Formats: sequence, C-alpha cells, structure tokens
Amino acid sequence: MIKFRKQTRRSVPMLNTASLPDLIFTVLFFFMIVTHMRNESPKVNLEKPQGTELTRLAKKSSVTYIYIGTNGQVDEEGRAKYLIQVNDKIIDIENLTDYIIAERSRMSLQDREQATVSLKADKQTPMHIITEVKRCLRQAKAYRISYSGDSKR
Repeated sequence: MIKFRKQTRRSVPMLNTASLPDLIFTVLFFFMIVTHMRNESPKVNLEKPQGTELTRLAKKSSVTYIYIGTNGQVDEEGRAKYLIQVNDKIIDIENLTDYIIAERSRMSLQDREQATVSLKADKQTPMHIITEVKRCLRQAKAYRISYSGDSKR
C-alpha cells in the first residue's frame, strides 16, 4: 500500500520577473514615441515649395532655422503680411543680422565652422523678402544656406 504524505506548504515566490524586460521595453517605446524631438515649431503658416533634387542636412546641431510665412494678418493695402521666425522667435528684418551673429556666437567652434542656415519659406513669399533675408545673412557672414522644400509626389 502507498502512503500519501502530507505535503508541506510551499511559499509562493514574491514576484515573477520573467516579464520585466517586456515591461521595460514597452515603457522605453512609449517615451520614444511621446518625446517631442523638435526644439522649435513654426509660428508662421507656410506651404513649402516642391523640388526634385532634395537632400537631408547631415548635422542638425549646427543648423539655424529661418521660417518665412504669414500668420493670417494683412497690411493696409490688403496684402498678406509676412513674418520671419528664427528658431523659435519672431524677428524683424532689421534685427535679423544681429540675431544670427548672436546665435553663431553661442555655438561651439566646430559647429560654427559647419553652421548652416535652413531657409523655409512659403511658396508665395515675395522674392524681395527672401533677398533681404539673404542680404542680412551675408552681413552676418552666414554663407551656407539650405533651401527647404517638399518632394514632388
């Protein structure tokens, strides 16, 4: 005859850590998706022109972004009023040269050598505004200019 022994109570493990890596990766992916990587957002309305020969900028830490567009306001003659936004600040054309010089002085020496200005203008922007911006950039000795556009679909 077989005797059945009384089983002793076993203790239950405190925490099952088998799913811990899954939980960590889920949290990591959540923060990667939710984190906003862009430092500035355009405060002006712009529709970028389309282009065929587009390339991406290599080093984004040495890039200063200039947005040219409207915010829905019109001047006395009924024309759209164009605003200039540098990084995250609306700037008058008279102050653009000084602002670009100040931005370049904040960069490290290596970034200053590779400094690029990315010009993102609305496709309806009058050419005289873009010419004035380019004149201010020449005065600030910012000679590397990248023009942004959308690829043709």
